[in-house]
Amino acid sequence: MTLPITSIGLLDSDQVKSVIGAAVLAPSTHNTQPWRFRCTPAGLELHADPDRALPVADADQRELLLSCGAALFNLRTAIHALGAHPATTLLPRRDDPTLLAVVRPFAVRKPDPRLVELADAIPRRHTNRTPFEAAAIPPAVVAELRHAAEVEQAWLPRLDAQQREHLRELVHKGHQAQIADPAFLAEWQRWTARDRSSRDGVPEYAAGAMPSDNGGWVLRDFGSRRRDRTDHSEPLVVVIGSFDDTRADRIRAGQAMQRVLLTATAAGLDASFISQPVEVPSVRGELRHLLGGGLWPQIVLRLGRGAPVPWTPRRSLEDVLLDADRLSA
Repeated sequence: MTLPITSIGLLDSDQVKSVIGAAVLAPSTHNTQPWRFRCTPAGLELHADPDRALPVADADQRELLLSCGAALFNLRTAIHALGAHPATTLLPRRDDPTLLAVVRPFAVRKPDPRLVELADAIPRRHTNRTPFEAAAIPPAVVAELRHAAEVEQAWLPRLDAQQREHLRELVHKGHQAQIADPAFLAEWQRWTARDRSSRDGVPEYAAGAMPSDNGGWVLRDFGSRRRDRTDHSEPLVVVIGSFDDTRADRIRAGQAMQRVLLTATAAGLDASFISQPVEVPSVRGELRHLLGGGLWPQIVLRLGRGAPVPWTPRRSLEDVLLDADRLSA
C-alpha cells in the first residue's frame, strides 16, 4: 500500500510522517489506539475510530475522546518542534462526528524550548504499572504538573489527606463494581494479555500489579497470571478535571493529560492510570462531589518512579491513515 502522505503547509512528507508517528505514541485505554489521521491540502485531520471504542468500560466514549486528545497534543507539539505553528480547530464540522480536529501547519513559529523538551519526551513516555518508590515528588515538580494542566484549559486540584483517603476508597468501590460485571470482564480480557505479535491491546510483558483489596492503590492486572503486587507506596495521585463535560472539554482534557504526562516524563517520573473511579458513572459522581462539585473529573493519575518496563506496541501508519476512499466507506 502507498501511504497517503504528502507535504502539508511547511511540513514535507517525511515530516508529516514523523509527526503522525509522534501522535500515535499517545496513551489510550487498554491500548485501543482509537484514532485515525487524514492528510489533506488544508491540514492534518484527527478522526476518532469508533470501531475501537469500549462499549462497556467507556459507554459514552469519554475515554476515547481523552485518548484522541492526547494524540492531538503529541501532534501539535511535534509540529511546533519543527518550527511550524500548529493552528488547531476542534470539532470543525457538525456533519462529521468522527472528525475531532484539524491542525494546519502553515505559519512559521520559533520553537519554544519548553515544548521542544516535551516533544523530546514523547518517545520516552510510557505507562508504568509497577509499584513506585516511596520518595516524595518535589513541590516544584508538582507545581509544573499543575501548570501543564492549566495551560491546556484543565485543572489539577490539590488534594488534602482526607480527600486522598476518600479517593482511595472510591478507587476500590469502582474496582469492585467493575469486577462484578461479567460484560466488563469479558471486554477487559479481549484487550489484555495479548501476544507479542499484536500491535494493540496490553501485552502480558507490560502487565502491572494485580488488583487487591488490602488497602493499597488498586492497579489493574493486564497479564494472564495472578500477581499480588498492589502498590503500597504513597505515590503522587492527582485528578485532572475540566469545568464542563462536553466533547470539546474532553478533548481538551486529553491534551492536558498528555501535557502533564510529558512534563512528568521530562522530570524523570513514571505514570500510570487509576481508571476505576472515572469509568463507573456513580463513582465518578462521588468523585466530582469530593472535588467540590465545580470540576468534572476526567483522569486519575499515579506518578512516581517505578521499575523499568517495556513499551506497549503501536499500530502501523498504514493502519491509522485514512485516504479519501477509506474515509467515505
